[in-house]
Amino acid sequence: MIRKLLRKVFKRPAPTVRHQPARIPLERHGIRREQLSPAARKVCMTLQEQGYTAFVVGGAVRDLLIGQPPKDFDVATSATPEQVRAAFRRSRIIGRRFKIVHVMSGPETIEVSTFRASQDAESAETDEHGRVLRDNVFGNQEEDATRRDFTVNALYYDPGTETIIDYHHGVADIEQRTLRMIGDPRTRYREDPVRMLRAVRLAAKLGLTIDPAARHPIREMGVLLENVPAARLFDEMLKLLFSGHAVKCLQQLREEGLHHGLLPLLDVILEQPMGERFVWLSLQNTDERVRQDKSVSPGFLFATLLWHEVLAAWERRKVAGEAGQPALFEAMDEVLDAQAGKLAITRRIAGDIKDIWALQPRFDKRSGKTPYRLIEQPRYRAGWDFLRLRAQAGEIPMEIVDWWNDFAHAGHDEREALLRQAPAETSPAKKKRRRRRKPAGGGEAGTAPEGA
Repeated sequence: MIRKLLRKVFKRPAPTVRHQPARIPLERHGIRREQLSPAARKVCMTLQEQGYTAFVVGGAVRDLLIGQPPKDFDVATSATPEQVRAAFRRSRIIGRRFKIVHVMSGPETIEVSTFRASQDAESAETDEHGRVLRDNVFGNQEEDATRRDFTVNALYYDPGTETIIDYHHGVADIEQRTLRMIGDPRTRYREDPVRMLRAVRLAAKLGLTIDPAARHPIREMGVLLENVPAARLFDEMLKLLFSGHAVKCLQQLREEGLHHGLLPLLDVILEQPMGERFVWLSLQNTDERVRQDKSVSPGFLFATLLWHEVLAAWERRKVAGEAGQPALFEAMDEVLDAQAGKLAITRRIAGDIKDIWALQPRFDKRSGKTPYRLIEQPRYRAGWDFLRLRAQAGEIPMEIVDWWNDFAHAGHDEREALLRQAPAETSPAKKKRRRRRKPAGGGEAGTAPEGA
């Protein structure tokens, strides 16, 4: 209570406008309103018709300037969440830390946020490390631009006039291929350490060079990532790994020193000699699928990234005398538990990962009814893709992969022929020990009953 009272008494004056924003016309930036989604145009125009200011903001404007198709469109407005909600029938308010509105238009959802103000270090609610815990103050457009992280993300596009409003020279930074932080980088990283990962991801994805002032503090401040909730780190890792530039992102993370001890997953990816080729093949395959706009699976990718950790744990347990199948499942839990402290892998994704891992030993069995049962498994295709990746990395012979592909697509007679041609299992089955039957009289075999 005393602290809040002191904040009110010694409240700092509102920041003054340092300069007028640049208003960049269509002739210079080249973005036409038709390049926006119909839903984004409709949201902006509806809010403007009701007397509010509204702009397409952030990543969509940045990507259009660079020449990449935006993944989605966000809108920033002077309207409060309640006013936005009242303007659109198909909309809902979400969020606790900061309320935003999801406006649904056909299959598309537009995220609409009210202009936010920056909070000074004394009035903001932070943890002991300086990370901002609540950022819940509405503001004007200039304040909203100032509180954004990078200059290339602080761009506002007005579909009505086809003008870009630029407060921090973001358009010039894009032209110079530079990723520059708004404000003091050390302060901004302390407010939200995830910005360090975001800087690496955006630089790799957009082909930008991180400004030296923003890059230099990363190595020494990386330890602040230990204070970020696991769920936020997991979300950021998903964005990084599915950016279409995961290989470049991870190489940049290693250069910045953001892997040793901070994120166990990065330690695994970047420091394992046995599975290095396997991991990089997986990442290159994922990048290629993202660029071709094909579906990608978090479960499959995380299964590949952690596979050799599982193999090592599995082998240790078998050497210690544990049975093969139970040892594998124990190894799975061991590896996933090691990640849980830093990455909140969801239960569904963890289930997908385990399904793929558990199928791998079953591909060794190419006799009897086992192959028929295996190809009917719901996760067979993902398991086979994983098997093929292992062969491409040189872990197993490609002949095994080809055999299963032929078996899955063959008719009944062809399958029977493939089973006859398949080699014996690599791990020989245990021979059953014959029990010697006792004679009817109950004595030892070969001896006469007592009293005969």
